[in-house]
Amino acid sequence: MFSLGSWLPALPGLSWGWALLDALLQGLVCACAVSVLCSLLKVYLYIQCLNDQERQAEKEAIRAQWWVLDSLHILVLTVLLALVGSRVAALVVLEFSLRAISTLLSLSKGAHSSRLYLLCQFSLGCGVSCALSFLLEGAPHSTCNLGLAAGLAGLLATYARRLARHVCTLYELHSPARYCGICILLLTSGQRGIPRLLHKALAITFGVADMAAVALINRDFLSTAEALRFWTPLTICYTLLVIHMQEEPRQSRDGRRSYQTVLVRMGGLFILLLTVGRWSDVLHVLISLVGELWCLLRAGVMLQACWQQ
Repeated sequence: MFSLGSWLPALPGLSWGWALLDALLQGLVCACAVSVLCSLLKVYLYIQCLNDQERQAEKEAIRAQWWVLDSLHILVLTVLLALVGSRVAALVVLEFSLRAISTLLSLSKGAHSSRLYLLCQFSLGCGVSCALSFLLEGAPHSTCNLGLAAGLAGLLATYARRLARHVCTLYELHSPARYCGICILLLTSGQRGIPRLLHKALAITFGVADMAAVALINRDFLSTAEALRFWTPLTICYTLLVIHMQEEPRQSRDGRRSYQTVLVRMGGLFILLLTVGRWSDVLHVLISLVGELWCLLRAGVMLQACWQQ
């Protein structure tokens, strides 16, 4: 394997261009990961609504979503995740991981939260970004590696979107007649298989991302005292956020609460980084806020279906 720019002269403009290409490829990989998550959740929620006579309106709403918006969703996320710096991405990942652990511990044994999977979209993108930044740091052929990863991620995202489109279009026809192998598989194990798959995949992804996030944050500190000045207020801030998030389901079962939660989370991170961060970090928090709101807006129909569970 060779580096695409290895035979070119080392000019500042070319270096900037390759850095931009790397950022866009990395953003594309992250966006494809989010797309796969959304497609699988769409399949799961559609089948769940189809099997419940009282949720037929939600089933039709999921089916009526414009498929062309999936490509726009990937494009917007690619740009946003390419712009978010690794430091802020690491903070977003750590905050969500703590909140996810707290939420999962509060669930009954064997239960799962589809809403939590939907709320982790942008955090998942940040997690993949952190993992790639850590694993490819200093790699001589990072552009080629990212290009290969983007190709594989795009292939997975394409097949996941085709699966979701097939299910929303033909599952209702194929499942009673047991005509299609894919629909038969989903009929027999889809209700349990998809949540288990997502749970394991996200656990592994965020586990790797958390380790990468800690390493990416600590690399900027020259001494233990400097690290403590950053981690102490961060720990306090995240603890308060987790406590606040735990009260969310008790206070409201309205989908608008998800938007308020995002504003509280990003607002807390914004204030924290105004104190102990850099100005670039503050800008990246604002970009993250846009990304979180975009993901919630795109998943509005599925979020509404999750609230009815």
